[in-house]
Amino acid sequence: MNIEDYNPGPADLAHVEKDGDNWTLVLTKELRHSPDKVWNAITDPEHLKDWAPFDASDNLGSLGAKVTLTTVGAPAEYASETTVTRADAPHFLEYTWNNFNMRWQLEATPEGTRLHLWTNIDRRFIAMGAAGWHVCFGVLEAMLDGDPIGRTTGPDAMKFAGWQRLHKEYAAKFGVGEG
Repeated sequence: MNIEDYNPGPADLAHVEKDGDNWTLVLTKELRHSPDKVWNAITDPEHLKDWAPFDASDNLGSLGAKVTLTTVGAPAEYASETTVTRADAPHFLEYTWNNFNMRWQLEATPEGTRLHLWTNIDRRFIAMGAAGWHVCFGVLEAMLDGDPIGRTTGPDAMKFAGWQRLHKEYAAKFGVGEG
């Protein structure tokens, strides 16, 4: 399958938690794979390069690990150093990426894993972030299913009709402009 054949479904993976001017984007995705397999996909640099919007210089799965995260698909390369502040495999992972707090939780379910991501995003761009992470989670799922789509990020993702639709739907859902 390729990205043009991928249907990301409705804008139902994300919601926003509001605390005054601080907004947190929360995404939840049901995956048909074990928490161990999903953990490996969200921490191992070789797997991250197949679906995530950044490359990692090292594994994110160890408490205290110092890792460089480099944004993929941005008009200019942007790298930032992070330190993993929580790594409880295969349940919890926390670090910072480009001033965004990234908190992952993996819950075992009878069908596989319920994956949660909490991240703070400026509310002017929260619909863009929701659409982007929604597409990334779909690419992650396809990779785990053994039918990789190929990473789609940045301006390339924004050209994808599925991203454009999701962006509009999330903007309406969150009551924000399309920023």
